[in-house]
Amino acid sequence: MSAITSALPLPASGRVPLTLRVFAALDRKAWIALGVFLALALVVVPVLHLALPPENAFHVSTYAITLIGKIMCYALVAVAMDLIWGYGGILSLGHGLFFALGGYAFGMYLMRQIGRDGSYGADLPDFMVFLDWKELPWFWLGSDSFGWAAFLVLAVPAIVAFVFGYFAFRSRIKGVYFSIITQALTYAAMLLFFRNETGFGGNNGFTDFKRILGYSITAPETRLVLFGLTAIALAATLVFSAWLVKSKFGRVLTAIRDAESRVMFIGYNPLWYKLSIWVISAVLCGIAGALYVPQVGIINPSEMSTANSIEIAIWVAVGGRGTLIGPVIGAFTVNLAKSWFTVSFPEYWLFFLGLLFIVVTLLLPQGLVGLWKKIMSKKQGAQA
Repeated sequence: MSAITSALPLPASGRVPLTLRVFAALDRKAWIALGVFLALALVVVPVLHLALPPENAFHVSTYAITLIGKIMCYALVAVAMDLIWGYGGILSLGHGLFFALGGYAFGMYLMRQIGRDGSYGADLPDFMVFLDWKELPWFWLGSDSFGWAAFLVLAVPAIVAFVFGYFAFRSRIKGVYFSIITQALTYAAMLLFFRNETGFGGNNGFTDFKRILGYSITAPETRLVLFGLTAIALAATLVFSAWLVKSKFGRVLTAIRDAESRVMFIGYNPLWYKLSIWVISAVLCGIAGALYVPQVGIINPSEMSTANSIEIAIWVAVGGRGTLIGPVIGAFTVNLAKSWFTVSFPEYWLFFLGLLFIVVTLLLPQGLVGLWKKIMSKKQGAQA
C-alpha cells in the first residue's frame, strides 16, 4: 500500500475504500503527467486547431489530429496487450481480431447512419444494394441504435474471448502453442470477413461514413470530440490497469506468470485469473477499435491480418512490457516512425520494423522504459 493510502485513517472494517485504492495506484508524478496529457488533448489541441488559421505555425492540422487519434487507439490496444503479456505471461498474436470486432460492431451503426445519402440512395448499405440484397441480415437488426452498437462493442469481443479462452486455458495450452492458436483464429476470422456473403462488406469493409449521433463525422468539432474521447479512454485505461495490477487479483496474476505450478499448489485456480484478464484485454481492444473507425473512416478485414497483431506485440516490446506506460511509448514511437518511413522510404519500412524488433530483443529486453531506468540509476549512482 502506498504512503498516501497508509497515511489516511482506515474505516472500521479495516478496508481501504475503492476510490482511495484507485487514487493510490499512481504516484504523484504519474497523476501530474496524466493531467498534462489530458490538458493538451482536451484544451490545447482544440484551441490550436480551431482558433488558429492553417497558415499559422502553431496550427494543428486535421491530418495531425487524425494521426494522433489513431495512434492513441493503438496505444490503448498496446496497454491491453501488456495486461495479458507483461503481467499474465500470455503472448497473443491475435489481438487484432478483438480490435477489428469492436470496429465492425460500431461500423455497422455508422453504416446505418448513412441512410439514403449513399451512392444508391437506398435504405440498405451500398454494398448490400450492389450485391442485390433485399433486406438486412438478422444480425444487423438494431444496428441503427447507438446504445445497441455500444453494447456490441463490449459484448462481441468479450464473448469471443471468453469462449476461446475458456477452452484454451482449461486445456493448459500456453507458450508458443497458444500464440500460434491465436494467430490461426485471427487469420480464420479475416478469411471469413473477406467473403461477401457474410454481410460485412467483403474486402472493402465499411467506409464512406456520414454522421454519428446526427452530427457530421467530418466536421472539425466532431473530430475533436472523438479525439478527446480517445484521450480520455486511454487515460482511464491506464488508471484502471494500474489499479488492477496492484490489486490482489494483479498480484496473483503476476504470480501465475512467474510460477503457475506453485500458485496451483497453494490453492488458486489459474484458469479464472487468466480468463478474466484475457476477456478484460479483449474488451479494451474492442473499445479502441470503436474509437478508431470513425476517426480513420474505414474498417476492413485487413485489420485482422496476422501482421497487425504481431505489430501490437512489437509496440509492447519496444516500450517495455510489464510497465503500462511502456506500451504507450512503444505505440507512439513505432507508429510515428512508420508514418515517416512509409512516406520517405516506403520500400524499407518492413526491414526497419524487423531490425527494430531484433535490436530491442537482443539489446533492450526491457524496452525503452527499461533503458531509461538504467540511465537514471547510473546517474543517481554517479551523483552518490
